[in-house]
Amino acid sequence: MKLLLALALLAASTSTTAVAQAAPIEWHQCALNANDAEGNALDEAGAQCGELEVPLDYTRPSGPKITLAMSRIKATGDRIGALVINNGGPGGPSLSAALDRPDVMATVGKRYDLIGLDPRSVGRSTPIDCKLPFAGWPWAGGSTRASYGESVAIQADIAKRCTQNAGSMLQYINTRNTARDMDQVRVALGEQKISYLGYSYGSYLGAVYLQLFPGRTDRVVLDGPVNPLTFGPRLLQGNGPVNEDNLRAWASWTAARNSTYQLGATTREVLASIDRVYRHVRTTELEIGGHKIGEGLLPMLLFVSINDDRETPRADAAVLVQTLVKAIDGPVEPRADLGELLDAILSPAMSQTISAQTAIVCGDRAAPRDPQVYWRDIQAHRAREPHYAPLTRSISPCAFWPVQPQEAPTKIANSEHALIVAAEHDPRTLYANAAALRKSISNSRVLTVQNARKHGVFGEYGNACADQKVVSYLFSGNLPATDESC
Repeated sequence: MKLLLALALLAASTSTTAVAQAAPIEWHQCALNANDAEGNALDEAGAQCGELEVPLDYTRPSGPKITLAMSRIKATGDRIGALVINNGGPGGPSLSAALDRPDVMATVGKRYDLIGLDPRSVGRSTPIDCKLPFAGWPWAGGSTRASYGESVAIQADIAKRCTQNAGSMLQYINTRNTARDMDQVRVALGEQKISYLGYSYGSYLGAVYLQLFPGRTDRVVLDGPVNPLTFGPRLLQGNGPVNEDNLRAWASWTAARNSTYQLGATTREVLASIDRVYRHVRTTELEIGGHKIGEGLLPMLLFVSINDDRETPRADAAVLVQTLVKAIDGPVEPRADLGELLDAILSPAMSQTISAQTAIVCGDRAAPRDPQVYWRDIQAHRAREPHYAPLTRSISPCAFWPVQPQEAPTKIANSEHALIVAAEHDPRTLYANAAALRKSISNSRVLTVQNARKHGVFGEYGNACADQKVVSYLFSGNLPATDESC
């Protein structure tokens, strides 16, 4: 990208006059109709909803507009300000974020207006939909050149469908524009400063906002931190080792309950049960609930299931693996939760979510275009990451994306304030990310939950120490003097 264009875009992002002042939000009920479950839930919780028009392209502030959808639940007590919440994803809807994590939100909502906001291209905010036949990214590359070729074809098809069905918007979907949108929301809310709570990708969005709009935040919590140096199409590239470690920890837990799950009496035996499934799908797909599961999907099922060290999620993962093992001998019917997951992944049901997620990731950072780059990476790490390298190091639609990022990735280097919350063995955003983000935001602090194997802590993990410390910061505005742990 030419330097002059980069400088022009940067000026547009930080100027207070480049975009017309946002009009105040006109609030109304949230339900679109009687069948709108999300809207009805928001109405029942006393929320109001509203819309805001913002530029599609911030270099053309008077050009085409898109609509942002948001909700507000007013503070019930002595109000501090507005707290904007992002659930992550990327591409995750956040309109009803205030209804998630009800215990902590009930407490925080005493002092804050809780603002749920669907980011651009997501949910009700001028969404894109590439008309995908199934949720094909992330998708594992498998064990052979042939299976990897199938994955390459799936990713190329996603990019083609996005070009055909959403091509006019793709170049404007990225984190920097979403941060600009957030500042327009701040203005429309009538707030000189907003507070912010961002999970996972939301931590990166928050960091970008801090960089582009210094001095416009009050209290900021970044939970499940993303490394700003690596966010992009290969954001999962380094996640294999921690997921292999979490798989072993889960296998040890399951082995201690062999009388219940019968997957093996030792860690090695439980892992051998999983390896048996992996070997089977190299040549024959599993049939579960009318769906076929092969090398592309199997690692993702484990990735989304064995990621939480609490008792119930671990038990659910054991039932999943039981089902996979049984399917080696022939078709099986899954438990309802697995059936619903497969129905969602292997149908167009998640098309809009995956479309937005892909567009955001591809819009922030360029990806290698040569499919062999990813195959070589998988092969180089297969021995040490046998269950996950084919997934975390595989190719994405970004290798075939029709447009390159319009701006360079945001360099995070500022002295803003934030509380970074991190689990020590987070399987999604590596614990090392917390230190990287801490260094980039010099007046931030890190709150570590020791020994936790969970992505997302505040109000999600059930750690009373961490929840109390986050609430204390949100209420007092005082960061700890040093990094802390629970």
